[in-house]
Amino acid sequence: MRRSLPTVDEFLQGILAANRVVLGQAITLVESARPEHQALAQEIIAQLLQFQSSISTQETLRIAVTGAPGVGKSTFIEALGMQLNEQGRKVAVLAIDPTSSVSKGSILGDKTRMERLSTSELAFIRPSPSGESLGGVARKTRETILLVEAAGYETVIVETVGVGQSEIAAHSMTDVFLLLLLPGAGDELQGIKRGIVEMADILAVNKADGDRVKLANQARAHYLNATHLLPSKPSGWLPKVLACSAEQGMGISEIWQTIQDFKMHTLANGFFHENRRQQAGYWLREALEAGLKNAFFAHPVVREKLAVIEPDVLAGRMSPFAAAESVLKFFLNRAKA
Repeated sequence: MRRSLPTVDEFLQGILAANRVVLGQAITLVESARPEHQALAQEIIAQLLQFQSSISTQETLRIAVTGAPGVGKSTFIEALGMQLNEQGRKVAVLAIDPTSSVSKGSILGDKTRMERLSTSELAFIRPSPSGESLGGVARKTRETILLVEAAGYETVIVETVGVGQSEIAAHSMTDVFLLLLLPGAGDELQGIKRGIVEMADILAVNKADGDRVKLANQARAHYLNATHLLPSKPSGWLPKVLACSAEQGMGISEIWQTIQDFKMHTLANGFFHENRRQQAGYWLREALEAGLKNAFFAHPVVREKLAVIEPDVLAGRMSPFAAAESVLKFFLNRAKA
């Protein structure tokens, strides 16, 4: 016999009381594709937003951590998370990883690698759903942030795979963007595009220990020079470049202090809150676009027209662009009728 779900009030009470089981259930609802689960999840989020509106968002901080595979993201996140736990701060670690079902890597393995952090009472680690589109995973991560913050996790760390569009998604839902780099490896070797470097508020050369200290210092100097050539950021913040060894725990305190400095800087000039407002507008448009796309392709008129016109496109008798325009015109004309 299937157990019934908690009511909206039970979910709210459980989340606000930091009940990890109820929080996990609520996130599962957010991740579910079932319409009744989505409706319940949206009601929970709507109620939480009303409650959260009376609480200062200055108490929370959302950090994106990215970098090429092998740079040590999970080790760094665990080191930072444990340090914050020692200060009494609650930390949630979320992931944007739509490739996990293929790669079997990244965050799904991180939960076992972050052995100390995953057993901490002040930490909550949640892998992303595997095998989904980037847009779907990113939207659910955005909503999960709201749930974990309501449960009292003041610091939310969003990890990305570091190899594509997931960085843009992470940038659009966090307050500070931290890029991890390897010592002695150029951009080409690390697979890091200039656009990702431009997004970074803080760059940290990890694994700066043992024989790699000299290489790490050289890499730090290289990126420090490069940041002065980048266009100025809307936040008015000049990106900082640091070195650390997450494995040895060196440099983590300095990085956390720099994150705090960034937050104070953006709170003082108003960028912190304005950025969150802009992000909310971005996700409104993203949700509308996704909803319209799904509704369009599910419409019987569109399915009917596509079945007729697609064979001509596949056979090369019609341009894909002309076909798309034809389908759109057909749909809009029928919608007006």
